[in-house]
Amino acid sequence: MSCITLLSDFGLQDASVAMARGVLMQYTALPVIDISHEVKPYYMPQAAYLLGTAYTSFEQNTVHLALFDLFAGTSPRLVVCAHDGQYFMAPDNGLITMALGINPEAWVVLEPERQHTFADWLHAAGRTIAGLQNASPAEMGLAPTTLKKAKTLPAPVIDGSTIACDVLHIDYYENVVLNLTRDMFMNTGMGRQFVLKFMMGEEINELSQNYQDVREGLKLCRFNSHGYLEICINRGRAASLFGLRLGSRHNDIKIVFE
Repeated sequence: MSCITLLSDFGLQDASVAMARGVLMQYTALPVIDISHEVKPYYMPQAAYLLGTAYTSFEQNTVHLALFDLFAGTSPRLVVCAHDGQYFMAPDNGLITMALGINPEAWVVLEPERQHTFADWLHAAGRTIAGLQNASPAEMGLAPTTLKKAKTLPAPVIDGSTIACDVLHIDYYENVVLNLTRDMFMNTGMGRQFVLKFMMGEEINELSQNYQDVREGLKLCRFNSHGYLEICINRGRAASLFGLRLGSRHNDIKIVFE
């Protein structure tokens, strides 16, 4: 096993991330690599985007531990899934299927009970990760299961020649990542000219390859390295300038093909 990745919606204001790392260190000497701890609380599309785009950069037998929305609804059980030679451990709240785009083989790590705390989740995860270094989930005696919650990444709404998009993620530079992939764009547009319309009457009518394709301070759109369309400003902050927000009902982002 190569390493553990850690994704959460804990933020960095309190000790939750340190607690998670401290408990994991009690069970294994594997390095822990942070994906992010700045996921917007309860906004699963962003968590799924970050996990889904990050895991492909890691070696096989990596364990990806996602501590996102742990106690949503009636506390979801902790599960471990196998996919593409890697393991994914998270609450059974729909995050894994949304991130991977499939419903993978899964096993139960911890069934929730009223007395279970955050520390109980961490110790269960640590014990399981330690076991996975020498055995498969089945060899460890974990019970196979089918994920109760299976969700998919929210898709853009395609209506004829119009695509209505939403915001998946806003990065550190405030580039705005939309839930539109290159394939969706190309299959709908079929080479036609387009206009990307969004907040405050803003429009972009051409694709850029890099930020430097436009002058400093000007807006652009481009497909990022993961194949998702971004609204950006060269050396600027698109999200703040245009008022685009994660999970907002007022983003109003549309692509219209001529």
